[in-house]
Amino acid sequence: MDLLNTLVDKGLRRELPTREEALAVLATTDDELLDVVAAAGKVRRHWFGRRVKLNYLVNLKSGLCPEDCSYCSQRLGSKADILKYTWLKPDEASKAAAAGLAGGAKRVCLVASGRGPTDRDVDRVSETIKAIKEQNEGVEVCACLGLLSDGQAERLREAGADAYNHNLNTSEGTYGEITTTHTYADRVDTVQKAHAAGLSACSGLIAGMGESDEDLVDVVYSLRELDPDSVPVNFLIPFEGTPLAKEWNLTPQRCLRILAMVRFVCPDVEVRIAGGREVHLRSMQPLALHLANSIFLGDYLTSEGQAGKADLEMIADAGFEVEGADQVTLPEHRAQAGGGCGSHAGAGGGCGSHEDAGAGCGSHEGGGVCGSHEGGSVCGTAAAVPAATEPRTDLVAVRRRGAGTDLAPNA
Repeated sequence: MDLLNTLVDKGLRRELPTREEALAVLATTDDELLDVVAAAGKVRRHWFGRRVKLNYLVNLKSGLCPEDCSYCSQRLGSKADILKYTWLKPDEASKAAAAGLAGGAKRVCLVASGRGPTDRDVDRVSETIKAIKEQNEGVEVCACLGLLSDGQAERLREAGADAYNHNLNTSEGTYGEITTTHTYADRVDTVQKAHAAGLSACSGLIAGMGESDEDLVDVVYSLRELDPDSVPVNFLIPFEGTPLAKEWNLTPQRCLRILAMVRFVCPDVEVRIAGGREVHLRSMQPLALHLANSIFLGDYLTSEGQAGKADLEMIADAGFEVEGADQVTLPEHRAQAGGGCGSHAGAGGGCGSHEDAGAGCGSHEGGGVCGSHEGGSVCGTAAAVPAATEPRTDLVAVRRRGAGTDLAPNA
């Protein structure tokens, strides 16, 4: 296809595709899907080889969020039967992080529900960051705490944080229809605060609520403009007890097209498959490794992922290798330009993969992105993409182990 040849050439030159080209990727047929994966795979391998970066989530504070993000199991009014607990102590969080690092993770993502941290919360997280770094040489730490106030990003950086995650989730034009308690501009402001403080910015999206192709392209182009080091791609986990519990709009093929489009628009950025990959990609997960160079190991914030051992076997069977702590994640030109995690050995990319979408407010499983399906709810104008099979509700498992419990974590 001429389209794919053009996109590969642009990806190797870091040239931005046109919106029409990005939309055309999402509109390809199932017969063309393997060609799309192969083309985006060339771009992925050019910038990241066959390395897969492993990240591990530690949910520092679960549930009881005052924000009303429609997709989130921790939202205000959620009836989802998730774990609810207040702040983990630094030694508890460090112990949880150690399990993921022992399983091969390079990055620890510290996440807390809520609109954003108080100054006391920043003190708590700073103590946790120091504890983790003292006990684990070379570990990268990304904080995901919601909306930041002035000076908080600098304090996290001083405490040793490498990165900060805050996802945009969806396009500016439709954001108000998935969340009313904060704005899209609030999210952009927090990403910019992280950048300004010298943290590696991590910001991504959430797909799967029936959003139009235009919505997806809008948010990915906005992310390209913000220029984060890493872009997590979440797929909605429709939790019972949330407004979007019945939204099953994704197929494995749709997920692969979305990841390919993100890779073409953000060719030299760490693209991470985040929450929902097991639920929606299912047996197609190995193909997604040809598009993304980063995944989460084990469980998510409030939902369970596949076994950590299975993640490692999948990576090896697909012909990829786990990125080592001594390897630089980002290409040289980004590493030299950016600083922050992912830009040098011992640094890294960012989290934001929570089934909750992304840290603090608006970070909750399932992710974001607005939609426009027939019948209405959420936003947008296009009809939802029909699912090829019945919803796999059996794959949505609430996390009952790891942080906040007495059971061993999945790592």
